[in-house]
Amino acid sequence: MIDALTVALGVTALLLAAWCGFAAYRDQPTKDWHFIGMAVVALLAIVQLGIGVVRLAGGADPQQGVAIFVAYLIGSALAVPIAAFMSLTERTRWGSATVSAAAVVLAVLEVRLYDIWGGVGG
Repeated sequence: MIDALTVALGVTALLLAAWCGFAAYRDQPTKDWHFIGMAVVALLAIVQLGIGVVRLAGGADPQQGVAIFVAYLIGSALAVPIAAFMSLTERTRWGSATVSAAAVVLAVLEVRLYDIWGGVGG
């Protein structure tokens, strides 16, 4: 995997979590600009999914297995879009809290993906 992309995705996910968490704290639902932030994070996750699939097709082999790596890639690509949909159905502060929680989960998934791939030099 590309370490810089993994770090960028983890950091942007944590920024999104803080932003939506602050909106939940202020008793606000997700707004249009939150969805723009979610789109940026989701786009990074989709790029990572594409790169991961290309690397696997090119013969690269994650240290902890292909199946678990692909499962984590798909999960990380779906975490924020699913939370975005859920926040549309829950137009209260809890919609913002849901996105915040999903973004934290995404950041943790990124750490795990890095570990599955093989960490530094993997």
